[in-house]
Amino acid sequence: MSNNIIFRVYFFLFSFITITGFSQEKLKFSLYDYFKSDKLLDSIVEHNFNSLNDTQRVAQMIIQACGGLGKSQNEMCTLIRSNIIGGAIFLKSEKKQVIDYIQSFDSIRKVCSLLPLLYTTDGEPSLINNKIKGIESFPKTNTLVTPAQNTEAGIKIAKVLKNFGILYNYAPVCDMAINKEIINNRSYGNDKSTLIPNGKAFIRAQQNSGIAATAKHFPGHGNVKGDSHANLVCINGAMTELDIFKEMIADSVLSVMVGHIAVKNNEKYNTDGLPSSCSRKIVTDLLRNELNFKGIIITDGMNMGALNKLKNAAMKAVEAGCDIILIPNDERKLSADILLKISKDKGFKEQIYYSVKRIIRMKVCLGLI
Repeated sequence: MSNNIIFRVYFFLFSFITITGFSQEKLKFSLYDYFKSDKLLDSIVEHNFNSLNDTQRVAQMIIQACGGLGKSQNEMCTLIRSNIIGGAIFLKSEKKQVIDYIQSFDSIRKVCSLLPLLYTTDGEPSLINNKIKGIESFPKTNTLVTPAQNTEAGIKIAKVLKNFGILYNYAPVCDMAINKEIINNRSYGNDKSTLIPNGKAFIRAQQNSGIAATAKHFPGHGNVKGDSHANLVCINGAMTELDIFKEMIADSVLSVMVGHIAVKNNEKYNTDGLPSSCSRKIVTDLLRNELNFKGIIITDGMNMGALNKLKNAAMKAVEAGCDIILIPNDERKLSADILLKISKDKGFKEQIYYSVKRIIRMKVCLGLI
């Protein structure tokens, strides 16, 4: 759609609102509109995409950590001004610190006329009190044994996050609890007949409350040994947790986080020693194409030990088809590498543009744009 046509759409729309008094509330989109065919939503996404240059577009794909276990406020402010990042994740931060950071970041992006930033965290019932200290206490995920309990927890956590302006939550964990090193009480257990409805209830509660939920850690961290925070873990043979993620995708979860999990002895989806987050077989062939997931694909934290021996892991994750790269070790190099490749590779440029438009679409459906 040309800019002229987009302008005419907006002119007609705002004239209609002015003349008829039609409520702007009725023109807001929900997170469930994300997956629907909607020409107005498409035009808003295109308009905002076209308002950006390529550096600003690539920035949408990079989320960096701040506060405790992350970069300082000054470092983050510089990255925002420089059009390097499009969002922030809060790790082990005090309540007041989160408030101060977000106020500072919002002020900068307004002065610089940038798109709104995505504020995120691991708001799992088991982790949220560790990620944002000073909020009300929540029970561990494994103690929430019914959909009703997960609906209640999902609504309460959404309220807490929205009070900060955090609208993108990396929860729930959809892995089975077989893995004791890192999953354990973060999971709904080992019985898929209860795990799946509990996960769906949490996701629905979050997304009905205006928080983008995330099913993690694709294609399954439960049936592996080890902790990907420390080392690369591996699925040996069949991906036995895949059906859990299929259910979450069918139930319109907006985001899927791909774990740093290798797959071996699997004829179709062997990752050849790469983590799933950096494997095009897993990210694009399996998740995007075979499972037909049309939402946001985000990596697990790229600062984790599983990637220590892999060069240019963040760029490999982009090439694999991930839309958002979480906590890259060198966000400036990643931005430069993506920009260089899109200047030379038409197919890669098209892929990046699709990723950016997905992110902008999520921002519109979150009410940020």
